[in-house]
Formats: sequence, C-alpha cells, structure tokens
Amino acid sequence: MEAIGSEAKAEAAPDGPGRDAEEAEIHTAMLWSIQEAVQRQTLQIGVSACGATAVVDVLQALGITVNPETVNHCVRTSLRMNEAPLPDYLHSRSNAGATHPQLISGAEQASGGHVVGRFFGLYPRRRIKLVPWLARWILRGAVPVATMNMQRAVPDGEEIPDAWHHQLIFGVGPSAIFMTNPLDVVSEDEVHERLCSESVLLIRREDVLKRLTPDAHLSQISDQHPDLRWKTLNVEGQVRQMISEEEQNDEDHPKTTHLVIPAAYSSGVTFFALRDSDVAQELLSSPDLPLL
Repeated sequence: MEAIGSEAKAEAAPDGPGRDAEEAEIHTAMLWSIQEAVQRQTLQIGVSACGATAVVDVLQALGITVNPETVNHCVRTSLRMNEAPLPDYLHSRSNAGATHPQLISGAEQASGGHVVGRFFGLYPRRRIKLVPWLARWILRGAVPVATMNMQRAVPDGEEIPDAWHHQLIFGVGPSAIFMTNPLDVVSEDEVHERLCSESVLLIRREDVLKRLTPDAHLSQISDQHPDLRWKTLNVEGQVRQMISEEEQNDEDHPKTTHLVIPAAYSSGVTFFALRDSDVAQELLSSPDLPLL
C-alpha cells in the first residue's frame, strides 16, 4: 500500500483581501478519497478503543501495517469499571479510552519507533482557520487525529453522547472535515467546537443513581483522587444534589440531568508522521498555536 505522500491532493481557493495567503490558499486536501476510506478504514477494534482504532489507520496511511490487537496493547486503552462502586466508576470514566500522549507513545511503539506524533491543543481557542491549517499539514505528509468532546455541538433533538472521541481525519474540503470510525463528513464549525473544549465529561444521571448504595463512601470521589479538579468541580456535592432531588421528588423543579467530572483528555489535533521525514522535524519544532 502506498503511503500518503503519493496521493494527497489539494485544491486552491482565491485569497481574499486582508487574509493570510498561506492560511487562505488551500481548502481541500485528501489522504484518501471517500471510496478509498470505505475500503481502508478500520472499524472500532474494541470497547473504548477509538484511540487505538485511529492509530491503526494512522499507521496504515503512513504505509505501516500492524495488527490491531498489538496497537491496542501499545496504546494501553483504559476501560470503564462498570461494576465498581460509584467513586471508582466515576474515576474510571474520567480516563476511559486513551489520551493523546497514549496515542503518540502507542504509535511510536507499535511502529518500532518509525512514527512520531505532535499534539496541538485547541483549548482555549486558538487563532487558526481550521480547514486551511489541517490542509497544509496533510499536504506536507502528516496524518491528523482529532480528539473531540462529542458532548459539544450536539444537534437539536439528539441525545448527548456519553464520551469523548478520537477520529482519523482523512481529508478536508471547503468548510467540511472527513473522518473515519464512523465514516463521516462534518461541518468545520461543528468539529471546531468539539476540538475547543475544556477537559470535562458529563455523566448521565441514571448512570450515577444506579450505582448508589447505602454504604457508598461519597467522600472518596474527591478525597482519593490526586486531581484537585474533583474538588474544584465539587463532584461529591453534585452527587449529593442528585440524591436530594430524588428524596424530594419535586416535579415542579427540573432534576439535574448530568454530573460534571474532570476528563483526562485534552481537545485538539495530533499529527503523525514518519520519523525520518522533513514534516516530522517541522512538526516537532513547531510552537503551540497562538491564543485567540
């Protein structure tokens, strides 16, 4: 299978007055065509393994074939502790799956050191035009993976998803971004909002209440976790509020629908490249994106 350098394609757009020429020039770049993505994409390889799934496709796009189970082992995917007491369950939810450092180290290990990654955080909001920025890196030979809070930009009438998500970006077009797992084309604005999120996760009310037991030690939610954000967000207090709402059963007052907990993930884009390539050195030496 050919690596991406031979097939990335671009389309130029006119530069408008007062716009940065390099940012405005390229609006289309594809690692794969949609037909190629249908054939090449990897479907989710396991529970909470969207990150490892994305890494499998990253390596494939870079011309490296690795067994999905090997990739998942290298990424060290964490699982939800669904049968655990509430404090342990919540702690497991905050880091289920993988973070971008796990994707970077997993890709490097699974490729035998041939692939490197560079993460660009997009929260707080950065001074970029998302599609042109992605297009320029794709054309240089980099493969992007988005780490998104899917609980943002939820279409009207749809249920709030219960997790963050990593997805390979196999191309961009004018105001559109093409991704795998699932194969989808999403508007630039929607993707940008999901890429610009504080590191929090919403836990559904029913997922909290069904794990409450008479002997639950709610103080362990915050006291037994080294991340001070558990106390800053007053997660224990949020749980006690839900309990109070159940006890009062006041239909005139809406009940809290979700618990807000810290998330281990950071929203942004990780670009991967072959270690010996020029784009790898450019990625690794690039500064963080400027704040808006």
